[in-house]
Amino acid sequence: MRSPVTGIVTLILLFLLVIVGYSSLFTVQQTEQALVVRLGRPVDVVSQPGLNFKAPFIDTVISIDKRILDLENPSQEVIASDQKRLVVDAFARYRIKDALRFYQSVGSIPAANLQLTTLLNAALRRVLGEVTFIAVVRDEREGLMAKIRNQLDREAEGYGIEVVDVRIRRADLPDANSQAVYQRMQTERQREAAEFRAQGGQKAQEIRSKADREATVIIADANSISEQVRGTGDAERNRLFAEAYGRDPDFFAFYRSMSAYEKGLRSNDTRFLLRPDSDFFRFFGSASGKIDGAAAPKQ
Repeated sequence: MRSPVTGIVTLILLFLLVIVGYSSLFTVQQTEQALVVRLGRPVDVVSQPGLNFKAPFIDTVISIDKRILDLENPSQEVIASDQKRLVVDAFARYRIKDALRFYQSVGSIPAANLQLTTLLNAALRRVLGEVTFIAVVRDEREGLMAKIRNQLDREAEGYGIEVVDVRIRRADLPDANSQAVYQRMQTERQREAAEFRAQGGQKAQEIRSKADREATVIIADANSISEQVRGTGDAERNRLFAEAYGRDPDFFAFYRSMSAYEKGLRSNDTRFLLRPDSDFFRFFGSASGKIDGAAAPKQ
């Protein structure tokens, strides 16, 4: 029969074998690349995901991210070629393309971010210092960002880093300068508005004067025409009156008296200071308009 000591030794050997086997295996994730270091010296770089082998106990596996990483750069003050001060807020995107060189030069992502921040600030000052404020803000912004990315990529290559993109999030004047610019712009807009209002007022006055002149001419022409029509009507009326008077003087006298009664005897005031037997009331006493001898006024 097998002795108990033999069984214990077998279990110990199996346990040691499991430990050794576990120590000789490591897994690389899809988002990582692994650097195998033996006694402080790099011996292998694994960039493909999966299960891999290493020397147990003496090899160390260092995982390095191979995704695109963010570099947030704090706002920096840059002086453009026209001596205008700019506050530039930029950021970069990069990836680690050479794990061995990255490990030997900077060693970790925080250290790489610190080094890249320094390089990015230097590239911003070099590139933006060669152009004007307008070029940075409006005209050449896209080309300037590409130029900064190329310079930063060349300098970061020695650290095993590839710079994917550099973007200027904001480029503006400092707050004090911005307020002065805004005030100047506001004053200019107010001056232009006042000028437009003055031109509009002048134009309105010209239109109003022209309209008043045309209205005066139109009214004068209308009055002239109306006077001519009225004169023609009066002449025709006088002619008809004269013709009627010639045909029947008595009827014409009766008609004139009736017209005088209509105008004189108003509903609101019928008071007259006349004698009852005056000529004005002659048709009141007689239909023929003749005054009786007894009622005739005394001479």
